[in-house]
Amino acid sequence: MNYLSVENLSKSYGDKMLFSNVSFGIEKGQKKALIARNGTGKSTLLNIINGNDLAEEGKVIFRKGIKVAYLPQNPPFDPEQSIMDFLFEAENESLLAARDYEMVLWKLEKEDSPELRKKLEEATFNMDRTAAWDYEGRLKEVLFRLQLLEVDKKMGLLSGGQQKKAALAKVLIEAVDLLILDEPTNHLDLVMTEWLEDFLSRQNLALLLVTHDRAFLDAVCSEIIELDKGQIYTYKGSYNYFLEKKAERESIERAELEKARNTYRHELDWMRRMPCARGTKAKARKEAFYDLKDFTSVSVKEEIPELSVQTERLGGKILEVYNLEKSYAGHKLIDDFSYTFKRGEKIGIVGANGIGKSTLLNMLTGKIKPDSGKVVIGQTVKFGYYQQNGLIGGEDRRVIDIIKEVAEVVKMENGSEISASQFLTYFQFDATTQYNYFSNLSGGERRRLYLLRTLMANPNFLILDEPTNDLDVFTLMLLEDFLAHYQGCLLMVSHDRSFMEGLADHLFIFEGDGKIKDYYGTYAQYKKALMDMQRIGQKEQRKERSEQRVVSPSNKPTYKQKKEYEEIGLRIENLEKQKKELESKLSDTASLDRDSVVKASQEIAQVLSELDLCENKWLALAELMGE
Repeated sequence: MNYLSVENLSKSYGDKMLFSNVSFGIEKGQKKALIARNGTGKSTLLNIINGNDLAEEGKVIFRKGIKVAYLPQNPPFDPEQSIMDFLFEAENESLLAARDYEMVLWKLEKEDSPELRKKLEEATFNMDRTAAWDYEGRLKEVLFRLQLLEVDKKMGLLSGGQQKKAALAKVLIEAVDLLILDEPTNHLDLVMTEWLEDFLSRQNLALLLVTHDRAFLDAVCSEIIELDKGQIYTYKGSYNYFLEKKAERESIERAELEKARNTYRHELDWMRRMPCARGTKAKARKEAFYDLKDFTSVSVKEEIPELSVQTERLGGKILEVYNLEKSYAGHKLIDDFSYTFKRGEKIGIVGANGIGKSTLLNMLTGKIKPDSGKVVIGQTVKFGYYQQNGLIGGEDRRVIDIIKEVAEVVKMENGSEISASQFLTYFQFDATTQYNYFSNLSGGERRRLYLLRTLMANPNFLILDEPTNDLDVFTLMLLEDFLAHYQGCLLMVSHDRSFMEGLADHLFIFEGDGKIKDYYGTYAQYKKALMDMQRIGQKEQRKERSEQRVVSPSNKPTYKQKKEYEEIGLRIENLEKQKKELESKLSDTASLDRDSVVKASQEIAQVLSELDLCENKWLALAELMGE
């Protein structure tokens, strides 16, 4: 069943053609990723699909009756709206009932009163009347996982990251058939990203996703749509499979182009000798020559050489941290942290948002002072600090001038030099963009320019705070390659697991309450070790409970307990059967009307709740039975 058809879309800005006659579709249940370089038209294509922009040619067709939600990179909002009002702008009776119910509960947590109790009764009645309990469960999960807990706070008072999370929550709360997301993991920490990955994977919906996070892409999507040189290419499989097939395609294109250029040189010689040929065959040959000329003028991306920038020499003492402590509003962010940095090491920092990661970086660079402890910086250390707030100012300056403010040339590790323009080219700023004004750049291009300024200053201690936000996957690969050859110290914060896995020697894990664990291994290894420890802990708890049982007549199960044990076992079998039947029913929502879907959802929620209670009771009785 086709949910979305994009047919022969074309769009240009001035002389720049973004895409021409592109077509693709999304079927029911398909989850596809759209990838392209920054500035080549990804967001424009999504805006056209969602009716926020107009195509010059072509059309977009949605299946009649389906619900669609769209998360743009810069979602609009009314700064005076509360989070809760922003989330429930849609005129959906069930959603509005869920909103009122949650607001009453939230107020009751702060203050209990007869008036609020009465409002809770009314809100509960409306929840039953509109069958809104499914929405309420989804709302609770989304708000809790994205840490949007102050639901009466005005949107205008939130940080940029919180505003983006509120916009993400808005499209996740209401059940839709097709979800379109533009960089949803920006501003999410690792825990939130992993939750969103799981949430989207278990939803029975179609998905069109733009993301730079390769691990997220692989976990959620099974197909990749690439927008390249204004055309669409489709690949089924993982990101690594895409890279392999893309390389094969580009190799074939280069071979075909080289063959065509050889033919062109031969035909050019003929054209010079036979300019006045008038026969039918000669005219056809001349027409073919001009077609060949157009084809050979197309540029094919060549392999980009490795780039290793010369860094300032690091002395014996680099950066030493002794018993660092920092608190805000009584909340401990850093507690007794000490570390001596070594030459050439690459350290990743992971932890939840607001846990103190940026605070540590700011203390290391002297931007804020610790409550106690000290930071000793070696005399030869030259910091390069890329911060989340990006490059500020420069609206009326050209890109090349902003870069030349740092240096006219960049020294390479092998002693050679490259110009500022060549360095810009390496990071995907073509000649036209280099002379464009800063005010005309996209968000991703601005962050990339800021990154370049940081890198080309030749720091020997590089600190990167979320450098992957708003960068396309191709720029990320270039950045990874650049940092892999970087000779200085590297300290980085990122929620991009692929980026961290490829670069970090070890990790600073922010565990909460100011504790920072130095873990030698990858994030994947840390997660596995954490899960293994949890399993061991659960086993030990079960063993402890088992050993605490005293074998005596008084602890033998009674007749009533034996009978209850048998009855619960049969009840669990019946509940499991009901669960499978309801899941089967819900898997084919196309054949059900909305009331039937809501009813089945309520039933399965009740079954799962009862099943959980029965299983817990059965386990307790099984322990008593000695089984």
